[in-house]
Amino acid sequence: MASPDSVVSSQPAPRATIQNVLEVVRVMLGELRKSDRKVADLILADPHRILNATVAETALAAGVSEPTVIRFCTAIGCSGFQDFKLRLAQSLALGTPATHSVLLDTDPPEAVVEKIFDYTITSLDWARHHLDKEALKQAIGILERANSIEFFGFGASGIVARDAQQKFPLFGVPCGAQLDSHQQIMVASMMKPGDVAVVISNTGRTRSIIEVARTARENGARVIGITGFETSLASHCDVTLLVETLDNTNIYTPTISRIAALVVIDVLSTAVALRRDEAHVCRFQRMKRRLAEYRTEE
Repeated sequence: MASPDSVVSSQPAPRATIQNVLEVVRVMLGELRKSDRKVADLILADPHRILNATVAETALAAGVSEPTVIRFCTAIGCSGFQDFKLRLAQSLALGTPATHSVLLDTDPPEAVVEKIFDYTITSLDWARHHLDKEALKQAIGILERANSIEFFGFGASGIVARDAQQKFPLFGVPCGAQLDSHQQIMVASMMKPGDVAVVISNTGRTRSIIEVARTARENGARVIGITGFETSLASHCDVTLLVETLDNTNIYTPTISRIAALVVIDVLSTAVALRRDEAHVCRFQRMKRRLAEYRTEE
């Protein structure tokens, strides 16, 4: 069943958030002129071939004119052929292009393994390089000073919220994660200065999450947003962490944005724990030893 996030996000994401040039080509394929699509098909079929090709060689391989190749580059937002090749090289540097990870019903299990792992690794690397490190530092500072932390999310984002909540020993303060919309509003309405709300929505357009952010902030709490797209949610947050991935709406690859958000939660909780005093470290170590007592020795 689709999560509330996916229901609200039925419209495509703004193109400005998709910076990988191969993803831009893939997304715009249906909008291009017929001759321009020939260039696009050539590039998507073998992007490495274009890196060392000239305009003339590309035109010949695609079966179009040289002006068509230049027009194609302009149509997808590049200033020219050399600018396109530079952006293509940057995209390929991330690893296997996401456009090559599309699953087919003819794929054997070993191909499914390779494609999903490649797609996930590439997307995580993309998210890492595009995460605003200054915003991350601000979020860590806010969490370090929090008296309590509440995590909010629905569907896949709700899973991220629950994972964040169970890391409360690292944060060192009481943490909660409400997944019911009524409970979320109740908790947000009771928040006060010194509390921190972390609102998680990959689409950034889930109405109830936006309302939670607005309510918590009106009550004096600091609000941190974790989202995959620049939307109105940011206007209700003190700090927004844009966790941009190459995720699409393909039903076979629905977990990439969630995995990226989970990694960011790990970064936040670990960074906060590293800033705690020695007494907190000792308590945390004792807790880990007690947990170890519940494991069998084999």
